Amino acid sequence: MIFKQNRYSNLINPILYILDLAIVNIIGLLLFSDYQLPKIFFLYISLVWIIISIKNEFYTVYRFTKVTSVLNLLIRQFAFFFLFLYTFIGVYKLYSIGNDIIIKYFIVISTIVFCLKFIVYGLLMTFRKFLKGSSRSVVVIGKNKKTDQLISVFSDFPEYGYHFTKQYNPKEKNFTLSEVFKFIQTNNINEIYCSVSELKNSELNEIISFADNNIKILKFIPDNKNIFSKKLKFEYYDYIPVLSLRDIPLHNPLNAILKRTFDIVFSIIVILGVLSWLTPILALIIRLESKGPIFFRQLRNGIDNREFYCYKFRSMGLDNGGDKFQTVKNDMRVTRVGKFIRRTSIDELPQFYNVFFGTMSVVGPRPHMLKLSLEYEAIVDKYMLRQFVKPGITGLAQVRGYRGEIEEDSDIINRVKFDIFYVENWSLILDLKITVQTVIKAIVGDEKAI
Repeated sequence: MIFKQNRYSNLINPILYILDLAIVNIIGLLLFSDYQLPKIFFLYISLVWIIISIKNEFYTVYRFTKVTSVLNLLIRQFAFFFLFLYTFIGVYKLYSIGNDIIIKYFIVISTIVFCLKFIVYGLLMTFRKFLKGSSRSVVVIGKNKKTDQLISVFSDFPEYGYHFTKQYNPKEKNFTLSEVFKFIQTNNINEIYCSVSELKNSELNEIISFADNNIKILKFIPDNKNIFSKKLKFEYYDYIPVLSLRDIPLHNPLNAILKRTFDIVFSIIVILGVLSWLTPILALIIRLESKGPIFFRQLRNGIDNREFYCYKFRSMGLDNGGDKFQTVKNDMRVTRVGKFIRRTSIDELPQFYNVFFGTMSVVGPRPHMLKLSLEYEAIVDKYMLRQFVKPGITGLAQVRGYRGEIEEDSDIINRVKFDIFYVENWSLILDLKITVQTVIKAIVGDEKAI
């Protein structure tokens, strides 16, 4: 079913964000229409709502979040909002606004947002329970009281959207991780739950490596082993504590929409401000030197290992084997104009169309052609962690000097280390910093550009 293949719930939080902001402002315009409120008031309440939402994680509601937790989020959100609302009125000394109208405004928006929040919460639960939408297939490794309780949670709360498929008992003689891994790959399992107490450290490391390299979500049912030494995140499924091994910042819908907004705005600026006039000029120069298309496209691996066409200005002659061999220094296949546009990174500019249409991001791990991805996956442990986010036109590895030809295994190993750091530590500030450093390198030149 298409419901099971697409996680539409990721779109709900950004839409709710916009709706809530609209409610806060529209109700304010209607109720305060008789008062001469400064325009900064509406900017202020919008910024306050956004800041409080981020601080309280107001829109971070998981499929296993309880009603009481949602209610707690709402109470905290509006308590702080009411405090900041009164602060503004006190600072600007808007005494003409009576307490009754302020309380009325507060009650109206809180009632609407409360209802909207619980309606969406209920609809999502119903969607998962009865339509089996946005379901996540899971396996459990371990056989004890805690694992049995977790499996009961999956069965007793179908509204969480977890589809339990199989349980493995590590104490059985015929238990092998290779059999588990084969089942997970064959049945397209999304999440793996492990009982730490029943697995050896070597087995835990093997499971972690498998999950990282196959883009599977891995969670632990905890005990007192040294897995606690890692940076983990506690979650509760009903009353069962579960540990997440890795928290990807861009899996947070608010972070995702923030990054996507940056991508759209930046790509539009480049497309309209640069590509609109540069493309005809380069088209003429490229065609004068060698016949053929202006753009070169190549299949590469993107988010969740999905294939997509990556676009560039053509910098080589035709029939150059560009899909089979990576470019090396002083490559004879590169044309004269190709050398210039590659050295200045101008050849990468058409990828802003990829960014605009959502297959790439401005900043992210650089995508590799399919053949190289298979080779690197065999060489570099946790290589597939890069696929948790969209690939980028530029990335942390590139601005740190790991760009161009892969001459030794250490080159791609170090590049992937920076990519994984980016995936696990993303922030908009980091994106802006990498973007600025990339522009500077493009202007002054990069000796590793080939």
